[in-house]
Amino acid sequence: MNKHKRMPAFIYTYACRMDERALCQMEMRSLFGIETKMNILKTDVKVNPSRSPFIKERIEVLFEGNDLSEILDQVQSIELYESTFKVNFVKINDLDKSEKIEYKERRSIERELGLRINGEFDFYQPDYEYGIVTMAGRWYFGNYRKSESIWFHHQKKPHEYSTALSTRVARAITNIAIPNPDGVQAIDPCCGIGTVLVEALSMGIDIVGRDINPQIIEGINENLRYFGFEGDVSCGPISEISEYYDVAIIDLPYNLYTHTTLENQLSILKHARRIARKVVVISIETIDQMIEDTGLEIIDRCIAKKGLFSRQILVCE
Repeated sequence: MNKHKRMPAFIYTYACRMDERALCQMEMRSLFGIETKMNILKTDVKVNPSRSPFIKERIEVLFEGNDLSEILDQVQSIELYESTFKVNFVKINDLDKSEKIEYKERRSIERELGLRINGEFDFYQPDYEYGIVTMAGRWYFGNYRKSESIWFHHQKKPHEYSTALSTRVARAITNIAIPNPDGVQAIDPCCGIGTVLVEALSMGIDIVGRDINPQIIEGINENLRYFGFEGDVSCGPISEISEYYDVAIIDLPYNLYTHTTLENQLSILKHARRIARKVVVISIETIDQMIEDTGLEIIDRCIAKKGLFSRQILVCE
């Protein structure tokens, strides 16, 4: 075994609005175990960039160096022969504004790298895409993958609630609840119109849905079918669930918009603790005491804002 084998490294770039920053950082902590105030992050954790509504792109590092010349030397070892390629200069970095690399220089760097790679350049449909980025005073070059805004295509559903989570928030919450989907069984026992279900199923997560309102069950299923998903959605209260899950995601019914009571909310949380090892709760009110009364412990939290409306996201175990 090679003792000097290098650990894989991945660089992710981010973009989010100021009011999404706390949610974005909470998702970072869940996916990578770290967060950064910058819009660029280096880690040994491999994640499909399209999972996150905030990740813009990912570089799987092949070469690194103290300056660009070291990268230029190393890329000469790439032999693609008749395969095609493209080089992307990643604009998001941690450089000071005074050190910003302008458009012409970025294109020049892409060309310099391209001239040293043995292959055919193709701007539009390359067989291979590479990325070059600078971070923390070093340069990195590697396989490039741009994020697809899958959540964006889920915004318009046949059935919608005005108070439902946005698809961006639902997708981030799903990542916070289930950072590593392999072998994880999840449930959304108050699934409303199915916003979380759609995002989770689009990521290949094993999740089932449930709602107490029989009038919306067909609407949930129609939403799932609209996006090509087959879901397991049942009708009934959380109190009737006997199965045990790894994670429960609960967008707590709000007494501002429904006929729910504090007693009903407490009952939902108590049953959530009974049926799941980990519970992620979305609430428009501060419910720390209620969480404590159920025997759950809040291990991470943030506030997701949209205009004047705020939701608290609580990760509990």
